[in-house]
Amino acid sequence: MTLRMLIALAATAALLGLLFMGLGINARDLPSPLVGKPAPPFVLESLEDASVTLTEQDFIGEVALVNVWATWCSTCRAEKPLLMELARGGIPIHAFNYRDERETALRYLSVSDNPYRTIAYDPVGDAGIDWGVYATPETYVLDAEGVIRYKRIGPLTRQLLLDEVLPLIERLRAEAQRASEARRGAPT
Repeated sequence: MTLRMLIALAATAALLGLLFMGLGINARDLPSPLVGKPAPPFVLESLEDASVTLTEQDFIGEVALVNVWATWCSTCRAEKPLLMELARGGIPIHAFNYRDERETALRYLSVSDNPYRTIAYDPVGDAGIDWGVYATPETYVLDAEGVIRYKRIGPLTRQLLLDEVLPLIERLRAEAQRASEARRGAPT
């Protein structure tokens, strides 16, 4: 066996190993390069009022969720009761209505509950590209400064909320409270 054949065999084995590892990775567990970074900027119309312009600043200022949804997404409808519980519990939820028809989305919200405080209308997915949206639903947790601290690809579940999302929100709220107190107590 020549050296060339050994190198080719080793390269093939390495490639097959990477492919095998890739098959075992759940796409929902992919780490997001945006976690730990500021929410990407956007300028979009409000879903409810096309004359109102929304930006990432409308999502910032308190610990909040950002949910990406569409009416054509049956999984989005399935997770909505959990979002309603979170909203009733005082957790602000902002949203991107993603690659949807405005009239269809408004009709859907008019006949069902609306957990969203703010909805940016993203009909062609412009903001979705910058936010790294793979599919709907997706959910982000933003801290009070607008830094993405968590991203979930796929639907939220009660267990996921209990194990990951709600503890993170509590921790981020405590951090924001401490930072606010430190600013008030700091000498001027």
